Amino acid sequence: MSVKVEKLEHNMVKLTVEVPAASFIGAITRAYKKQKKNISIPGFRKGHAPQQLIEKMYGASIFYEDAVNDCINETWGKETAETGLTFVSRPEFDVEQVEKGSDLIYTATVAVRPEVKLGEYKGIEVKKSEISVTDEEIEAEINSELDKNSRLVEVTDRAVMDGDTVTIDYSGSIDGEKFDGGTAEGHELVIGSGQFIPGFEEQIVGMNCEETKDITVTFPAEYHAADLAGKEAVFTCTVHKIQKKELPELNDEFAQDVSEYDTLDEYRNSIREDLTKKKEEQAKTERENEAVDKLIEASEMDIPEAMVDYEVIQMYQNYAQRLQSQGIPIDMYLQYTGSSEAQLKEQMKPQALKQIQTRLVLEEVVKAENITVTDERIDEEIAKMAERYQMEADKLKELMGDFEKEQMQKDLAVQDALTLIAENAKEV
Repeated sequence: MSVKVEKLEHNMVKLTVEVPAASFIGAITRAYKKQKKNISIPGFRKGHAPQQLIEKMYGASIFYEDAVNDCINETWGKETAETGLTFVSRPEFDVEQVEKGSDLIYTATVAVRPEVKLGEYKGIEVKKSEISVTDEEIEAEINSELDKNSRLVEVTDRAVMDGDTVTIDYSGSIDGEKFDGGTAEGHELVIGSGQFIPGFEEQIVGMNCEETKDITVTFPAEYHAADLAGKEAVFTCTVHKIQKKELPELNDEFAQDVSEYDTLDEYRNSIREDLTKKKEEQAKTERENEAVDKLIEASEMDIPEAMVDYEVIQMYQNYAQRLQSQGIPIDMYLQYTGSSEAQLKEQMKPQALKQIQTRLVLEEVVKAENITVTDERIDEEIAKMAERYQMEADKLKELMGDFEKEQMQKDLAVQDALTLIAENAKEV
């Protein structure tokens, strides 16, 4: 087998692969054996017709498609690895010559890893971080904790107010006819939560317990149910219970209940420390991002469009898997958001390009600084992962293949490169 490489523009290459005639004939025979059980020839039991007879009746090309795919699967990657090129997109295959008794010739157009002309990565100027925690931020954290520890108390001496939790029955209709999903009994609703159609909750305010009222609202023009979008509806609503939120008293006892500290002052100080650490971590991330952005600007690389498209495909698949893990099929998500697969992928392109650029410049820093990751470091990372997944480190290590370990090694080296750039940046 021979492979010829033709360089194209924008880091694309065209590989011409010649598969020996004997190998192609072998692939045709395998295709025959795979397909013969589905072919009927008069005078023969189904699946027992000779290959030559089938080819004579239906043409020699009857097995070509399977045979060509077999040859490509067998040769692509295995033989083309000898070119020394790093492919970064899915190849587009074209068959140039296919004929029994002759060499099979096919081409593959594919993106290759771009060369990077790395800019200066030490001494990059970044914006100076000012880290401070205000009393208002501390109070906001405390109020959030108070809210988490609140309880609902039934109210009987006043009408519904914003923030109350009400128990209601409602029945909705459009032009006098009820619609699916528009009726419920004993439904709990927090007024002001935005759970219902705009305008609904506001009209509950002021109602008394056991009062019934018609509430008129209009469904949003882009409502997920197309048959309701933009239409005016009337909900007959009855309030059965009104509850208000009662917060615990803010004192030392509260601090002891929600933390490991004995006094409210100690609790406040711990919140300040936690917020400071969070802001320091956020500032570190922003410093890294700014440094990488400026390094990308100072570097030169020609990113092939096919490489971006391949990154987008991976991002889309990962996103779909995350949604599925939450019980939301991607098709349902697209329908609910009124989007399409093509539109979502188009939205992902800028992020995909940024991820590629970031990875390329950091990998170049790894090479420039000769950054290496020891086996001991890999073991430490596996131990951390095992702790997160509540597994034994040795067991997790056994489950990981060489590829996963090699990828972890590369990722850690890239992270070290990012740390190096950030630590050597100058704050201005």
